[in-house]
Amino acid sequence: MAEALSKPASERTADVIVVGAGPAGSTTAYHLARSGLDVLLLEKTAFPREKVCGDGLTPRATKQLVAMGIDISEEAGWLRNKGLRIIGGGHRLQMDWPDLASYPDYGLVRKRDDFDEQLARQAEKAGARLYERCNVGEPILDERTGHVTGVHAKLGDEKTPVTFHAPVVVAADGNSTRLSLKMGLHRREDRPMGVAVRTYFTSPRHDDDYLESWLELWDRRGEQDRLLPGYGWVFGMGDGTSNVGLGVLNTTSTFKELDWREVLKAWCASMPAEWGYTPENMQGPIRGAALPMAFNRQPHYTRGLLLVGDAGGLVNPFNGEGIAYAMESGFIAADSILQAHARATPAQRELALRRYPKVLKDTYGGYYTMGRAFVKLIGNPKIMKLATERGLSHPLLMRFTLKMLANLTDPTGGDTMDRIINGLSKVAPRS
Repeated sequence: MAEALSKPASERTADVIVVGAGPAGSTTAYHLARSGLDVLLLEKTAFPREKVCGDGLTPRATKQLVAMGIDISEEAGWLRNKGLRIIGGGHRLQMDWPDLASYPDYGLVRKRDDFDEQLARQAEKAGARLYERCNVGEPILDERTGHVTGVHAKLGDEKTPVTFHAPVVVAADGNSTRLSLKMGLHRREDRPMGVAVRTYFTSPRHDDDYLESWLELWDRRGEQDRLLPGYGWVFGMGDGTSNVGLGVLNTTSTFKELDWREVLKAWCASMPAEWGYTPENMQGPIRGAALPMAFNRQPHYTRGLLLVGDAGGLVNPFNGEGIAYAMESGFIAADSILQAHARATPAQRELALRRYPKVLKDTYGGYYTMGRAFVKLIGNPKIMKLATERGLSHPLLMRFTLKMLANLTDPTGGDTMDRIINGLSKVAPRS
């Protein structure tokens, strides 16, 4: 770190600064660097580091890993999954991922501490300059235009003040996104927010070929059982452990009433004993994190700052998936920045950068609007109970639901289900 500080100021100047080396930031940095731009990737912690996540990746995320040239073979430590097992309403339905031209027919599982580092190292290999233990505090703004021209940061264990400069900055600093807040971009209260809590257990179910989702989340600790607004998951990690967690929506008063860590403990206690989801088999504490959904922070571009991943509220409201959309938004942002970099005048570059939020809304806006309506529906436990009891008994309906919830369709040349879902997404408002 001392070596980094001793370098000339030119070493702290780049074409683009990316703040945060999670999936969104590393993907952005990779595609920019691979195309020849000088990129600074600033990460506040040091790898490896833990992130709260289900660790399960759908085919959407798998496609992005392939695009980054990541070795996703089993020999490289990746566990493949065939599809989704849904449990609820007295039913148990196992469905393979759809067979599509646009996405692979398998998903993956990988722990986030290792997963994030792989993406960051891949960005480094492409040419991005990664600074770990670099805590970015606020943007540097041009006094005349108000445009961001860099960031102030504290570097290393000594927290030495340092500045980095670039004409474009990407906020990939997660849900808390201090950069966005400093630029006046606050969370929209009319958008859903979720919370994920999870832990790991030593379990014989560690090598499960399917991601498992429990659509009924019962709290049985009181005098009367309560159906809660959320879902549970069990993902085998292939390393002797299972990732077991809950995804919960903030759509009811129950959200603030309950200690969700205690709910997770009680839910695990209701599982069959032979699965091993017991306190003595728990590997590490229960941890929680926010799930910012459905464009809950906008605009996604302003005055030289682009928001990607959780910073821009890109989590899918249908299923709580964030990694695929973090990586996809990073790819879209990189493309907009590359096009802007090739323009001759500031006005032309600004025009290219302003395209980024428009592409996001064209890509996800209608689908996320439907997701917001879905969230309101399942926030009512009675509706959720009825849907699971009736819906899971109809495999064809559930195939449609899987495609809808996982956002897995072919945009052209797909089947009838694809055309219906794509058509609904196109006609829904893109807000």
